[in-house]
Amino acid sequence: MRVTPCQAALAGAIGLNLLLLYCAWRGPSPPPSCRPHRGVPGVTVLLRDFEDFENDLAGTARSFASLPVPVVVAAETAPYPPVPLPAGVEVLPLRPAADRPPPLAHPELHVRTRHVALVPDGARAVPGLLERMRDALEENPGAARLVAAPVGSAPLRCLELRLEPRAWTARYGPGAPGVCRAVEGTAVLLLRTRDLFALPFPLARPVPTALFVQAAFRNWGLRVMPAAFPAARRSPVSPHGRWKSENLAETRRRRLMRDLGIKREVLADGRERWYGCGKETARCFGTVHARTPQYLLAGRWTPPCCLRALRETARHVTGVLEAAGVRYWLEGGSLLGAARLGDIIPWDYDVDLGIYREDVGKCRWLAAAAAGEPVEDAEGFLWEKAAEGDFYRVHYSRSNRLHVDLWPFYPRGGVMTKDTWLGHPQDVEFPESFLRPRVPMAFAGFTAMAPNNARAFLELKFGAGAIENPEYPNPAVRRLGQD
Repeated sequence: MRVTPCQAALAGAIGLNLLLLYCAWRGPSPPPSCRPHRGVPGVTVLLRDFEDFENDLAGTARSFASLPVPVVVAAETAPYPPVPLPAGVEVLPLRPAADRPPPLAHPELHVRTRHVALVPDGARAVPGLLERMRDALEENPGAARLVAAPVGSAPLRCLELRLEPRAWTARYGPGAPGVCRAVEGTAVLLLRTRDLFALPFPLARPVPTALFVQAAFRNWGLRVMPAAFPAARRSPVSPHGRWKSENLAETRRRRLMRDLGIKREVLADGRERWYGCGKETARCFGTVHARTPQYLLAGRWTPPCCLRALRETARHVTGVLEAAGVRYWLEGGSLLGAARLGDIIPWDYDVDLGIYREDVGKCRWLAAAAAGEPVEDAEGFLWEKAAEGDFYRVHYSRSNRLHVDLWPFYPRGGVMTKDTWLGHPQDVEFPESFLRPRVPMAFAGFTAMAPNNARAFLELKFGAGAIENPEYPNPAVRRLGQD
């Protein structure tokens, strides 16, 4: 069939319109394919971990740009004071601006190569070493998704990294060759571009920690190269610069741990870093509804900082009560934790103690709270009468409302009873004989007083097998087996 010039022109116009519609659907991008194909061979150097003050950014960028490889400087805003970067080095501002698209909406527009190397400030390039790192990554693709090479003369220390999401904890330990999850020391880190930008926090700082933790969540391996990148000789940092750097590093690390859901790090040498609540902050969770804190619905247990504060509050309160001659005992879930673990149940959010109502006046802090005025003791714990009924609360502090509940019971015909019942299944009367005598019991790192037959007491309140069969506070909302 013969095609007339008019038909050919019409077909061409239709094709051009279809191409324009396709490109508009895919979003703005350079011609001719609407979006550059990710996977160009090579390695892009990404400079992320540096300070605006007293950095070696220009020297580092110049060294790697000479290889030559693409070099991208990623920062919240353009470095200030301005840095004389070599020609061709791209600056990627990460802080969103109302008049620009999101910075990482299309990361492939900035990193077009198949691999990316995150290079620390002050490193110097070695011809061929980035390519060797890339080859090490690709020669056994299933074994590792990250490759690390040291910067400077000190070798990297291989570490194991075990995440305990339910306990909000990251644990480091000595790693065996071939099974590293993290390294200690300054390093260049290389990975596939698609892997980096598939992470929820691809350019979070500090870069090594952010990558190691996110990689551990995904069970990615880490390979360590023995060959090293030289480190630049730099003038000593000024005392003021060191102070600023340390403060910024602490702020960034806290922000990163908050984003990653980690409130406690256990380091390889046994030291601990804490990132959750404290005496001067609010607790980590809000008001509890239906006896089910929000963290249980997220598949997590009580944050470790909250458990630490509860232990400290319980130890303090029992010490004050003993010194004042107030008879108390572990109650409810706290006694259950003591019988089962010698500690607070790992998903519990308060501590319960029973007291003899007639002893309230023996303790100055309880007596003041009974008069209706919250009172702060010499160690910053806040004693008050609960708004919900005739019982007392001792808070970790005015700011942090983690607390110990004190339930006043009184004997009536040989049975211990009280005036406020909140409708919990375990909230029942019991024979006073359980308290004659009270006995010491290990709990939360100290010795507390408890009923003399903990098993019978708990089975009266919770049912048979309560100690051996753990369950969440309100199984109708969330059961332990659902995690």
